[in-house]
Amino acid sequence: VQLQASGGGLVQAGGSLRLSCAASGRGRMFSNNGMGWFRQAPGKEREFVAAINWRGRDTYYSDSIKGRFTISRDTAKDTVYLQMNSLKPEDTAVYFCAAARRAGTYVDLGEYAYWGQGTLVTVSS
Repeated sequence: VQLQASGGGLVQAGGSLRLSCAASGRGRMFSNNGMGWFRQAPGKEREFVAAINWRGRDTYYSDSIKGRFTISRDTAKDTVYLQMNSLKPEDTAVYFCAAARRAGTYVDLGEYAYWGQGTLVTVSS
């Protein structure tokens, strides 16, 4: 079971990026799991960004990105997305997707059992 994050890159402040997180394996690996995005900037701890429940109807965001980022999922494709708009230099980080052990939305890293390898987002000023 693997999670593959993609879509990172270099963007100017005010720009947009869309990250994707696809699960590889047999069948719909995480269709019953909550999913989340986290990020880790250089020298800082990994922090919560956004979460979505198994059905895609409930979402939760950190205050720092609320109103700018949107998490969504396509269960048929076993893929989770993070649409990032109005990017700021302080959004620069490696972004990780993760699958939770349960079906809801979770902030705590400990609630997540599977992690992707991360994709780098760099926002220039």
